[in-house]
Formats: sequence, structure tokens, C-alpha cells
Amino acid sequence: MGLIKYMAKEFFKEVDDKSREFFEFVLPPIDLHEKNDNLIVTVDIPGFDKSDIKVSMNGNVLSINAEKKDGMGGRIIMKQRPRIIDKKMRLPITVKEGEEKVNSAKYVDGVLIIEIPITKKGKEISLD
Repeated sequence: MGLIKYMAKEFFKEVDDKSREFFEFVLPPIDLHEKNDNLIVTVDIPGFDKSDIKVSMNGNVLSINAEKKDGMGGRIIMKQRPRIIDKKMRLPITVKEGEEKVNSAKYVDGVLIIEIPITKKGKEISLD
């Protein structure tokens, strides 16, 4: 009986690990829209502290990295929520390397909102 219990425990631990890895790969959901000559990037990443989130740009590639610390303690029964976010996405704008600029980035109630300026007619950043 002990062997079956152990095997079931290990099986479900593996399922939990794989489901968390899957969500870390596909998450976070991202919305893009244009408003007042800015590209607004809205990212849902609940459960992270503001200090754990890093945003950077290299050309037109936006990188969002976050890692939460495991501080719950006690025995873990199930753990599916993402612990690490490492998302890189190509933005639908042209940005020259070295001219990357973010107007603002704020994190409120689990939602990260990034404003990136779009300058039309061949200046720093233009829509493709």
C-alpha cells in the first residue's frame, strides 16, 4: 500500500510541475492597443511584487521578466501558479536600437501597463 501511495504522490507532483511549466510558457496574457501616439501594452501578471518585475526593450522586442519568491513554508500539496515569467515579444512598431523609450510603466492590482511612444512619419518609432 505504501508503494502505491508513493507512486500516486510522485505522479501528481509531476503533473503539477508540468502544468506550472505550461502556464509559465504561455502566460502572461497580453493586450496591445494604440492611444494618443502611444502603444499601450497591458499584461496580466497577478501574484508578483512590483519589485520582482523587470521590463526592458531591445529594438522592437519587449522583455518582461518576473520571479516570485517562495515564502509560504509548510508542506506543498499542489503548486500550479507560475513562479517565473520570462516573456519576450516583438512589438508591431519599428524602433532603432539605442532609441528604445518607455513613457511609463505601472503595476496595479496584478496588471502591468506599459506606454511606449509611437512617433509617426519616420521619427524615433513608427508603426509597421
